[in-house]
Amino acid sequence: MASIAAALSAIKSDALGCLGGAAFVNDCFARAGHVWRDRVLDPAGTVALFVLQILHGNTAINHLRHLSGAAAGQLISASSYCEARARLPLAGVADLVEKVCGECRRCMESAAWLGRRVLMADGTGTLTPDAPALQAAWPQSSEQKPGCGFPAIKLLGLLDLATGMIVHLTVMRLRVQEFSELAGPHAALRGGDVLLADRGFCSFWHLAMLAARAVDAVFRMHQRQIVDFTPGRACGGGAGQPRSRFIRRLGHEDQIVEWQRPPARPAWMTAEQFAAMPAALQVRELRYRITARGYRTRVVTVATTLLDATRYPKHEIARLYGLRWEIETDFRHLKTTLRMEHLKCQSADGVLKELMIYVLVYNLVRAAMTAAAARQRVADANRMSFIDALRWLCARFAAGPDRTPAAEQPPTLIVNRPRPERWCPRVKKKRMKEFELMTKPRANYAEPQPAAEDRS
Repeated sequence: MASIAAALSAIKSDALGCLGGAAFVNDCFARAGHVWRDRVLDPAGTVALFVLQILHGNTAINHLRHLSGAAAGQLISASSYCEARARLPLAGVADLVEKVCGECRRCMESAAWLGRRVLMADGTGTLTPDAPALQAAWPQSSEQKPGCGFPAIKLLGLLDLATGMIVHLTVMRLRVQEFSELAGPHAALRGGDVLLADRGFCSFWHLAMLAARAVDAVFRMHQRQIVDFTPGRACGGGAGQPRSRFIRRLGHEDQIVEWQRPPARPAWMTAEQFAAMPAALQVRELRYRITARGYRTRVVTVATTLLDATRYPKHEIARLYGLRWEIETDFRHLKTTLRMEHLKCQSADGVLKELMIYVLVYNLVRAAMTAAAARQRVADANRMSFIDALRWLCARFAAGPDRTPAAEQPPTLIVNRPRPERWCPRVKKKRMKEFELMTKPRANYAEPQPAAEDRS
């Protein structure tokens, strides 16, 4: 496949140019064993319409035929498109998304922090239609009454800090421990990477698993971990005392300690994994304070395996952990801007395909932002406007070859001003409609209600 910059330019003459062309798309499905007849909605044409639908905020299927220069080149009925989308095998969609997104990441890869690639991990979620098949696959929250909620999907994302691209996305059910699903994200890590995450990922087990892969970690300290910066303190382990053993002091509220392996094996870990765990692990603990207004957290304690204080000074680690909030912004773009908060497919396979196409579209938008940042000489690609890149991609993907020139440089996008000290209270000005919340299935509301004297 050509470089992503050339592929983005090719969108204007070929709606599938960003995906490597129709032949490349069809070849991915052929390798998955998919067989199809010669028709307009072959795998390439179906994927093109699927991408177009997600680009326009997961718009209604009936809207696709009104979009100018539809990817298939003809007016397609909603039922034909739904049937063609259902015929796409999951393996073919996964192969296509992996190849295109992998090409995007390779072309845009860069070191985000002190010459190291930094990946961010965090969890989020989405909802699906209230269909029996989806309730069986991803049950709704137990706090919601039957018929009043939606099946909920738990997602574990691994994103690149420099480009914001999704590297891996794990689909889980509610109340599933994230540590039991770390095999997928860990497989996407390379030796020398730095994993950045919040306190939910901070444990002896996780740090040891990452150290075995030569991956460093920067996590916020778990709230149950007791930290004491008293130099030369003893390893007590009693009530209110830290279980770690002090090794040496690196500076003010900056030290290296030794964490001991907990005696009990966690439920999500196999006996073989438990036996392979080291008896102890050296960890750097540091603490810094936030003085800027608008921040709820004022004191942050970090656990990291970056032990070299000369190469990785305390202020740089504090700055890096401050960038962890980027993943929250990325999830907001994915769920709010692209409207992934509520999916539309009625089958489990359809939901998985929808999520994969969302990852594909999101990474294409991020690729456009990174290409524009390089052309406009903006050091941080995250400052490029996500919405402006999305609009550019929508216009180029929907335009036919007779409406736009065949060649063009990467887009020129709006650059958002850096506003590190910006503070906005989390309040709403627009009032919500005064409707009651649903407390019983919708069909029950249509039943005749007893008269007032009957209720008495």
